[in-house]
Amino acid sequence: MNKQLQTIYTLLKKDILLEFRQQYTFFGVLLYIASTTFVIYLTMGQPEDEVWNGLFWVILLFICINAVARSFIQEGKGRMLYFYTITSPINFIFSKLIYNGILMILMSGLSLLLFTVLLGNPLQHSLLFFGISCLGGISLSLVFSFLAAIAAKAQQPSAIMAILGFPLIIPQLMLLMKIANIAFSDIVQNGLPELAAMLVGFDVMIIALAYILFPHLWKE
Repeated sequence: MNKQLQTIYTLLKKDILLEFRQQYTFFGVLLYIASTTFVIYLTMGQPEDEVWNGLFWVILLFICINAVARSFIQEGKGRMLYFYTITSPINFIFSKLIYNGILMILMSGLSLLLFTVLLGNPLQHSLLFFGISCLGGISLSLVFSFLAAIAAKAQQPSAIMAILGFPLIIPQLMLLMKIANIAFSDIVQNGLPELAAMLVGFDVMIIALAYILFPHLWKE
């Protein structure tokens, strides 16, 4: 067990070091966040609470596509063959899931900061919304990391991700928006624990699918 954790940590450290060396990727996503938020500010000013909430999650979705979905697609066949010889598929997929989760937590925080600066702060519970946005970012990263692992084996990975991702991501986005509504008022939502349990169950299902299916993809 300790050896597996050490291997996962080493792979995670490798991804972080690569991200620091290829800073154009991080700053490209950061530019996307800033430019998109600024365009929304120019066109809508400070939108209503529901619009603000919906725009935040839609932008976070596209951030996830740009920042996370490339994690497997950018790995060439030679590099994947090298990883195949030095580690197990479980260690590899878990390191990717953890790295992409950390990346989306950072992106969620930056997005929330820019939203509150440019589009106003309609939140009654800012820390609660930040926690929900971090959990939502992790949920989105899990889905797209898993889809990227499948699409990386296809001839047209972008098309495969769009086809597989649409039926999965739309219910998840609607669920996140409903959960996030609690941060905009002091009124307690009915059925909020059930919605949170559904989101956690969905995340556990994605992790379980990655654990079961990725070793079979790894062999291809």
